[in-house]
Amino acid sequence: MSELRPQRRHEQLGDAFFDRVAPADFPQTILRHRDRRWADRLGLGGLSETEWVAHFGRFTPLPGSLSEPLALRYHGHQFRSYNPELGDGRGFLFAQCLDPVDGRLLDFGTKGSGKTPWSRGGDGRLTLKGGVREVLATEMLEAMGVYTSKSFALVETGEQLWRGDEPSPTRSAVLTRLSHSHIRIGTFQRLAYLEDEENLGRLVDYCIQTYYPALASAEDKASSLLEAVVRNVARLGAQWIAAGFVHGVLNTDNINITGESFDYGPWRFLPHYDPDFTAAYFDDTGLYAFGRQPDTLAWNLTRLAECLLPLSSIERLEPALNRVWPAFREQLPRQILRRLGLVPLGVEADGAFVTALFGFLNSSKAPYEQFFFDWRGGPLSAARAARSPAADHYATEAFRPVADLLEAYAPAPNLNLDHAYFSRARPRTMLIEEVEAIWAPIASGDDWSFLASTLSEISQMRDAYGIKP
Repeated sequence: MSELRPQRRHEQLGDAFFDRVAPADFPQTILRHRDRRWADRLGLGGLSETEWVAHFGRFTPLPGSLSEPLALRYHGHQFRSYNPELGDGRGFLFAQCLDPVDGRLLDFGTKGSGKTPWSRGGDGRLTLKGGVREVLATEMLEAMGVYTSKSFALVETGEQLWRGDEPSPTRSAVLTRLSHSHIRIGTFQRLAYLEDEENLGRLVDYCIQTYYPALASAEDKASSLLEAVVRNVARLGAQWIAAGFVHGVLNTDNINITGESFDYGPWRFLPHYDPDFTAAYFDDTGLYAFGRQPDTLAWNLTRLAECLLPLSSIERLEPALNRVWPAFREQLPRQILRRLGLVPLGVEADGAFVTALFGFLNSSKAPYEQFFFDWRGGPLSAARAARSPAADHYATEAFRPVADLLEAYAPAPNLNLDHAYFSRARPRTMLIEEVEAIWAPIASGDDWSFLASTLSEISQMRDAYGIKP
């Protein structure tokens, strides 16, 4: 652990932002998953399994970082109803460190680590299935180039939990996620609700100093911070669309100020293009459906702008907020073309291509991920696409406008089509039935081999697309 660069920077905000808590004393700790790539990068690669469990199952402090966990305080809109009773109810900020590669601050946050003052009658626990699902979500999204938290460790904890949305009793676990921030839009909402202008200003200063240091000399820090957050959150929305991903619960407490996707519950990937596709069984109105995610992010960012009014003005905040749609329109073609390994041509041409592409995907119902897999490199993959299980879709007149527009694009330098991954007939996908199939042998016979082989496939996919930690 000599290379770890520990931090305890969140404490600088002061006790008004968190509660010091103790982790649950679990009856059992079995290490089920660890992210060795990120552990190596951060100087934790030499930890033994016993040490992994001690730090990420029992939460023995990492030397030099937080001496005790911090349950963070925040509010939030849940399905657009404001809830002032939120906060870290089954998690906490366990530790912080600096990334030795880029110098950015990283948080070790938990899920399922026990009760806190914000548990609201809950047990503070996480199901093992929920932990496995989060591992699959983060690994898959990272391989697709989405800016996401990482599932750093998953430890089974030996308790039996009762849940209404899955067969009970069910096994329990605690997850440690690695991300660049756990400061959410809801963190600002809480201070605005309390009319705590002093700490609101402190939070803005901290966020600029920690996450957006280039804004340190900005004339109006609040509006400058808002514009930076708007751009990053718009980019995230475009990455989700390009990946065919539905987060499922886009409450304001689930949107952080670095624009990093995190906290995965009822997520799903699209089988085929469908703007109305929802992930959560309880999303009766389709509020967080696939096609409504950009609108929801814009709505959430408007709530952030409202919080910052005491520190700025409408005249300054409104233009910063209004950057959301230009930023999204700029990012969506960029993220689509990145996934296809193609060099952008320009705003007008790229916009026309994306419009044609989604028109084809909507009318044909071609498998969503299969298209991106088949046509990586554009015309360079025409022969490969002709052998695809989806080839019949590409032989139709509906595909002709897309094919014609693809001809104008040059391949990106990192195309990597000679990678073994692109010799497959089908891409690695993570549809709901595949997730259930991965979980089934764990539930029935404690057989983790299918999960291990799936993670190996995703690793191959990540390497093929050239995604680095």
